[in-house]
Amino acid sequence: MAGCATHKDDLLSHGDRTIRDIWDQETGGGSGAGGVATGGGAASRQLMDARQVLRRPLTAADVRAIPADNAAYTRTAENEIYRQFRRLPNPDLVMYVFPHLAGTDPVPVPGYSTVFPLYQRIQYAMPGERVEDY
Repeated sequence: MAGCATHKDDLLSHGDRTIRDIWDQETGGGSGAGGVATGGGAASRQLMDARQVLRRPLTAADVRAIPADNAAYTRTAENEIYRQFRRLPNPDLVMYVFPHLAGTDPVPVPGYSTVFPLYQRIQYAMPGERVEDY
């Protein structure tokens, strides 16, 4: 049996650098307690500034904008009632089953009515499509 066989160490060589070493190199210095950069000068300051932007508190304008931003895709009682994809009409049919005998031992079954939909599946209208009877 032949195939392409490469040893994992040849394919993904493991150097003597750790993830911490790579992180320190890319961020411009060492990390102190709590992940705060302790060295590196300007690069360290840029990293701290970027982190502070992410840690900023919400302003009153941000709090007021949240409901408007989420309204398009958030489920509410109102948009559940006025749903976007309405069901197409599928009238119920009433069928009367006459009294009869059923089974291998003829057992009398009284007459009864049953209700079932005209169409087998529920169909939904596209947004804006007419759902009223013509």
